[in-house]
Amino acid sequence: MEKKVVITGMGIYSCLGTNLDEVCTSLYNGRSGIIFDAVRKEMGFRSALTASLEVPELKGRLSRNQRVYMPEQAKYAYAATCEAMANARLDTEYIEQHEVGILYGNDSSAEAVVRSVDTMREKKDTTLIGSGAIFQSMNSTVTMNLACIFKLKGINLTISGACASGSHSIGLAALLIRNGLQDCIVCGGAQEVNAFSIGSFDGISAFSVREDAPAKASRPFDRDRDGLVPGGGAATVIIESYESAVRRGAPVIGEVCGYGFSSNGDHISVPNVDGPIRSLQMAIREAGIDLREIGYVNAHATSTPVGDRNEAKAISHVFGDHKPETTSTKSMTGHEMWMAGASEVVYSMLMMKHDFIAPNLNFEHPDEDSMHLNIPAARVDKHFDIFLSNSFGFGGTNSTLVVKNM
Repeated sequence: MEKKVVITGMGIYSCLGTNLDEVCTSLYNGRSGIIFDAVRKEMGFRSALTASLEVPELKGRLSRNQRVYMPEQAKYAYAATCEAMANARLDTEYIEQHEVGILYGNDSSAEAVVRSVDTMREKKDTTLIGSGAIFQSMNSTVTMNLACIFKLKGINLTISGACASGSHSIGLAALLIRNGLQDCIVCGGAQEVNAFSIGSFDGISAFSVREDAPAKASRPFDRDRDGLVPGGGAATVIIESYESAVRRGAPVIGEVCGYGFSSNGDHISVPNVDGPIRSLQMAIREAGIDLREIGYVNAHATSTPVGDRNEAKAISHVFGDHKPETTSTKSMTGHEMWMAGASEVVYSMLMMKHDFIAPNLNFEHPDEDSMHLNIPAARVDKHFDIFLSNSFGFGGTNSTLVVKNM
């Protein structure tokens, strides 16, 4: 018999704040976390826009050996996971006695690779690279570090699915729990924010060049959008079976009731409409709900011309004459890439728990496709009990989650 999958804890470290309370306030007030970074301009970037956040200082919280194995994004993930575990009341004693797993989205670890290669070329001696570089440079760096730090004994796997990585981590974990293979899994997504990680994106003109007004650069669904803005950080969501949560006396704050996925089977970087439609339809079908129960849609919309247009078409096709408020929180955060699917579940949960929908910043002029959606440019004070969250990635990977309030 399939088990109910619930959310018992969340944690966040993003350009909107380094904890849930700070992030909720930023969402409520429609505060952008985007800045102009002069260093990127000096490096030859076409666009110097980026999300703004500091790497957490973990000295005093972790040993030197633990810290040396962690690249930037693993540090974000550690901070987010500490908050999520505390909120889920997931303590050391429970973890020691049970098989708690980890599925975390991450699809690059560029800076560690660049540093290692620079050392090899300059010093001509591989022994000077240091042992920490091995563990920092692997895509599985987040899961290997967190699994060892928190002594997790369940599944230990990195989900590498481009910009759908964080969403797939939650969806796949839900499948494992629903089928009784795990009781509790730490899920999430992390994205490095350093310039090395996104230089190639800048090289193909993927970024907005609206440098004179950073807060206005990310413009999902707006007619005048000219590209995305890179962001990052980490978000952690603790999910477990309802029975496990009740046994632990954990807070039950939501239910992961639907997970849909698909592949476009098309162009490696240009999204289509059919793939997202199938992902949306599968998630709603698996949730076992009438789509009219969905009160909010957190769109993937990254502020790119083709991507936003095709997602608007997909949402309009699936929802028909039902038009729930649809926004992209990327208007505030930029595109958090491997982190986005997880962080946007956290953002949507915060809005659902506090009865509001954050504004789709900079939505001033709809285009012929976004005009068919209900996209609020200002905050909407509204109670809703179910949201849908889209995440799509390079290679045509699509993930859609439906989450219910509890």
